[in-house]
Amino acid sequence: THNLPALTLAAKTSKKAAAVGFDWENPDQVMDKIEEELNEIRQARDEHDQAAIEEEVGDLLLAVTNLARHLQVNPEQALRRANRKFITRFNQLEASLHEASEAWDDLDLQQLETRWQQIKSKSA
Repeated sequence: THNLPALTLAAKTSKKAAAVGFDWENPDQVMDKIEEELNEIRQARDEHDQAAIEEEVGDLLLAVTNLARHLQVNPEQALRRANRKFITRFNQLEASLHEASEAWDDLDLQQLETRWQQIKSKSA
């Protein structure tokens, strides 16, 4: 099982734990745990503790995997779809820059975000 992709292993492990009753009662409790993990990441970041940041990001990913299970979402499939959507939109952003003869450095982050939102609204 340790040769499985990390996301698949997390989903399988959390399902096994839930099968024996070691689980949250509802998705809201999992979302509370996600908020807790985000706060722990913030604290580790503020303390400039890279090892703790990595640990807490791992805990966050595990909690998100549990949320997916609680919501009957396959996390691997959801992440693959999100990746495809992001790649498509990012490619469209690159194409829009090329069509306008602009370089990445020509636009600040807010301008890029505006263009991203335009692309996002067209594909929604």
